[in-house]
Amino acid sequence: MSEDSREQWRQMLEQMLGKEGADEAMRAFEASGIDPGQLGGTGFGSDPAQLQAAMAQMQQLLAAGNDGDSHWKMAHDVARQVAHTGGDPAVSAADAEQIRSALTVADLWLDAATELPPSGGSMIAASRAEWVERTLPTWRAVAEPVGTSVAEALATLLDPERLGPDGEHGAPGMPELPFGGMDITAMMRTLGSASFAMQVGQGAGTLAREVFGGTDVGLPLLREPGLMMVPANVREFADGLDAPEDEVRHFLAVREAAHARLFAHVPWLRAHLLGAVEQYAQNIDIDLDQMEEAVRSIDATDVDQLRQALSAGIFVPKPTPTQAQALLRLETALALVEGWVEEVTAAAVAPHLPHGVPLREMLRRRRAAGGPAEDTFQTLVGLELRPRRARDASTLWALVAREQGTAARDRLWSHPDVFPTDTDLDAPSEFLTKRAAEAIADSEMDAALAAMLDGESDSRDGHGEDEGR
Repeated sequence: MSEDSREQWRQMLEQMLGKEGADEAMRAFEASGIDPGQLGGTGFGSDPAQLQAAMAQMQQLLAAGNDGDSHWKMAHDVARQVAHTGGDPAVSAADAEQIRSALTVADLWLDAATELPPSGGSMIAASRAEWVERTLPTWRAVAEPVGTSVAEALATLLDPERLGPDGEHGAPGMPELPFGGMDITAMMRTLGSASFAMQVGQGAGTLAREVFGGTDVGLPLLREPGLMMVPANVREFADGLDAPEDEVRHFLAVREAAHARLFAHVPWLRAHLLGAVEQYAQNIDIDLDQMEEAVRSIDATDVDQLRQALSAGIFVPKPTPTQAQALLRLETALALVEGWVEEVTAAAVAPHLPHGVPLREMLRRRRAAGGPAEDTFQTLVGLELRPRRARDASTLWALVAREQGTAARDRLWSHPDVFPTDTDLDAPSEFLTKRAAEAIADSEMDAALAAMLDGESDSRDGHGEDEGR
């Protein structure tokens, strides 16, 4: 054990707890198998300024306690800082006019490609920071239940009821340890929750530098109907492509408007997507033994180290069968959303944009490759934001439109009961044949049931006539 590192830890704890509280906190960490000497070496080093900064960060977090709003306020600040990294150009009047014009034209083109009407709502040309402001509330709703479970599991590792005086599981409990008015498990719960929130903020801020609008990830991130695009990101994407920037802008505007039509006019879709996320978040099963082993190697009071541990996946929950079902439902729906948008966009831009086909393929490759922000959310929440079966979904939607028309294709969004399933994506070319066979079987069953009911009615009527005679 490094005596210098141990002394750094003791200094920090004594300033926050006093001498007796520091002694008890040190014993609690050691009882859990965490070596404060090693933690100090990896967390603070020998720089007094680093130690002071860490103490200030700890005091800020602990002052907030378990106030989720405070944690997400910090996440909001992190997201904005990350979004500003490398610059966040202000949206000029010319940018805003170009975006509004492209979105207006997009709705006109889409009228010829789908039965769903325009979404309505505002047309927003957003900076990266504004994208964060408008979408972070949805990211919080998606991620917070998972973060709460992770924080509870982290706190359980140092629960006096779980750890005995010698660190043995199931041994007699230790007295609660004051830590600025909190016990040690409350401190871990606070740090875990805050660290998770800030890691989501990091991911949202990174996404703000990559996305083109409000619907790129397939989830309805805007709370109200509307269209949003980020001019700076559109411009950066178009730079270096063979297609003119104006053509790229129009192509991306059509995709944004197509997504928005779905979310505005398919009333069950938002609840279906976010409900799958909620189902996934319920009853999360954290492997405490795996987490305990991981926590031994990090400084549990260093928020930066906790963020790094979260992003590395050491606290990834084990999916239960129910959660696996929810993830399958979510990924299938995301794939079908993306496949429909692909097909409708291709049909809408075909008469107008010479580079429509290569731009479609460019977007496919970009989606398949993913990015650091998408990887972050998959690691944190277990959500796959890259719909792996989008090509299969696109094939299915194209088949229905070709064989039965766009109205029949769009009617499949009318109700979850007629919506394609994951098994339909296994063989998209057989979708219509399979549905026709199911319709025939249902019709035959209805006819048989009607005949049986008619027979019973005739029998009753005949019996009544016999009694009358």
